Amino acid sequence: MKTTAAFAALAVLAADGAAAGEVTLRAVTAFAEGTQFSRNFERFIEKVNADGKGLVKITYVGGPRAMPPFEVGNAVRTRVVDIANVTGAFVTNLMPEADAGKLINKPMSEQRRNGTWEYINQLHNQKLNAWYLARQFHNVPFHIYLNKKLDKLDLAGLKIRVTPVYKDIVEALGGTAITTAPGEVYTALERGVVDGYGWPITGIFDLGWNERTKYRVDPGFYSAEVSILINKTVWDGLSPAQQAVLRKAADQGEAEAAAVFAKDNAAETARQTRAGIEAITFDAAATKHYLDVAYEAGWAGVTRQSPENGPKLQALFAKAR
Repeated sequence: MKTTAAFAALAVLAADGAAAGEVTLRAVTAFAEGTQFSRNFERFIEKVNADGKGLVKITYVGGPRAMPPFEVGNAVRTRVVDIANVTGAFVTNLMPEADAGKLINKPMSEQRRNGTWEYINQLHNQKLNAWYLARQFHNVPFHIYLNKKLDKLDLAGLKIRVTPVYKDIVEALGGTAITTAPGEVYTALERGVVDGYGWPITGIFDLGWNERTKYRVDPGFYSAEVSILINKTVWDGLSPAQQAVLRKAADQGEAEAAAVFAKDNAAETARQTRAGIEAITFDAAATKHYLDVAYEAGWAGVTRQSPENGPKLQALFAKAR
């Protein structure tokens, strides 16, 4: 609360000066600085600050040491900060539909053409008072990581650290879901509070979790979603030229994502193998069942949380896997 109050005290210095010249936006990331899930955002900030001289500047406040991850969505909504790098899993208390981001399997270019982005942006406008500027991650699969080997696709008796991303699939497979922020996972593994965790294919080495991980369940499922949100009042107050600087940097990040992450996914998989993390695989029938359970549980969870918008999101997002 003290952190939030400190940010609020600085709010008067935010984007009110857009019409007067260069505007300074305060930015936070929901992930540790310099790690896989913040680096794209940090490159975005560097590009904005390079291209936007005299128009717009972003002051990078930092990550969880500056603001707890699950407070980031509300901080954007209330204009405690102006712009943020955050996953939908951390804002479902305000926008339950954000959980659907993990289920998307269309590139952002297609989303912008077929009305998907527009619909998602409307939800962000209404529920987070935010403008959905860009999605920085696409085709980065999630996995279940474990300290115990599975003989079958059954998590009964196992405690798995989750965010809303994994909760439905873990419970559908019989596991006990335990929600924690990323910063608490290493200690939970070390102390045996959890037997494993959900996380994308990339990033576990950044956090040191590889030291406490023995197995990875393959194949991956869903796709990591990390997006850039900007307070809508701030966005609306920017000049067209200032908005253009932010759009250009965001568009570049989206366009580069597919190629960057295809390479990173392969490199990270190989690195995990070298570190002694063993892949747990199953036959074709069991694998199909696993993925079917994942997507059925995922969409059921979204629709349960948002009966009005869940089916519409599924129609926009879903296509043959």
